[in-house]
Amino acid sequence: MDTTPAHPSPLPRFPSNFLWGVSTSAQQIEGAVGEDGRGRSAWDVFAGEGGRIKDGSDPRVAVDHYHRYQEDVGLLRELGVGAYRFSVAWPRVVPDGSGPVNAAGLDFYDRLVDALLAAGVEPLPTLFHWDTPQALEEHGGWLRRETAEHFAAYADAVAARLGDRVRRWITLNEPAELTLLGYGIGQHAPGRQLVFDALPAAHHQLLGHGLAVQALRARGATGIGVANSHGPTWRASDDEADVAAADLYDLLLNRLFAEPLLLGRYPDEGLAAMLPGPVAEDLKIISQPLDWYGINYYQPTLVGAPEPGGGDRPTDFGGIRIPPQLPFAPREIAGYPRTDFGWPVVPAALTELLLTFRERYGASLPPVMITENGCSYEGVDDRERIAFLDGHLRALHEAMAAGVDVRGYFVWSLMDNFEWAEGYARRFGLVHIDYATLARTPKASFHWLRDVLREQARG
Repeated sequence: MDTTPAHPSPLPRFPSNFLWGVSTSAQQIEGAVGEDGRGRSAWDVFAGEGGRIKDGSDPRVAVDHYHRYQEDVGLLRELGVGAYRFSVAWPRVVPDGSGPVNAAGLDFYDRLVDALLAAGVEPLPTLFHWDTPQALEEHGGWLRRETAEHFAAYADAVAARLGDRVRRWITLNEPAELTLLGYGIGQHAPGRQLVFDALPAAHHQLLGHGLAVQALRARGATGIGVANSHGPTWRASDDEADVAAADLYDLLLNRLFAEPLLLGRYPDEGLAAMLPGPVAEDLKIISQPLDWYGINYYQPTLVGAPEPGGGDRPTDFGGIRIPPQLPFAPREIAGYPRTDFGWPVVPAALTELLLTFRERYGASLPPVMITENGCSYEGVDDRERIAFLDGHLRALHEAMAAGVDVRGYFVWSLMDNFEWAEGYARRFGLVHIDYATLARTPKASFHWLRDVLREQARG
């Protein structure tokens, strides 16, 4: 396979202590959903409801990482990454979300962490990547304050077992998507369609983050971050209605989830008034100091006001449909290559995003890590993915050269997996999975990244 990137020159040099990694999540790769005492997650239930998953599949087996983790750790060793970002399945550790801890569930992560360390790969666990225990979801899930408290207790249990070997932690992954897609428009688990009444789920996730930070600190953790999804919001025009629509979208998808953490306040007083509980006191917990801030970046979004009679409209997230009552409408971004998911490939928007964050948050922005960046393409000879990664690494280096303090970069994903509502129809992996046999085959992009990391290590 030809692994030569489209760009004629080698990648620029990154700092010697720059952290290179790949990311996955438990619900998407582990399988074994009924084994060793694991409880059901909201995604297990959602995927079992007819018509929810586009290809009719479910994550019961996924890619069977639960039984094949040693093989997957071997792939990480071959790739040469410094760290592996995985998620701990809340229902595997606390099957009902609260109450007794399942020792067998923690045993699996014990084995995984030990295998990673033996391979010279740093384990970087994410405590929550959308797999809310179904027992909690049946009582309201993240719409209820108690879920944040249960999350902190679960975080404490994981830290008690793994904290002697884990140097860095992530509390939440992409609370914006769970709020919008899961509770707002119902195209992800738990399938609620609450629109703006979904906002309590945002607040309670952020509160859960803050409480988990406190629990981790109490266990001696010093390398705590979060993984928020962000991207530039581009205005469809300078028309007043388009400007207002784009600004609202940016507020809801970017600032709502960054500013409580970084500035200790919500970006809009009217929005804050819609949130439950003692918001001012909660913000003191939410804004616990972070050691680093994780950004998941995939694409920018072009946004304007809804067009009259437009009906349902696709968002920037694959085939997700925006309900007509929302006062903004993502538009197609023309003039750029597209992934197989239909997402525009705009590396320069990553530079733009990072510079915007530095300007917007200044000294309140801790060191940054890119905790996800990747693309969906078919095939093992995936030169499009090589070009994507090459372009985004150059864009990242440009932001660093301009003064943004970025400490690491994680590719999404190590291997093809269960891609949420898309099922197995989208392939984001550096490693190809044959879903009939579960055989792992490194793609051209895997070999390219391996060679990049070897070159970077040579200094």
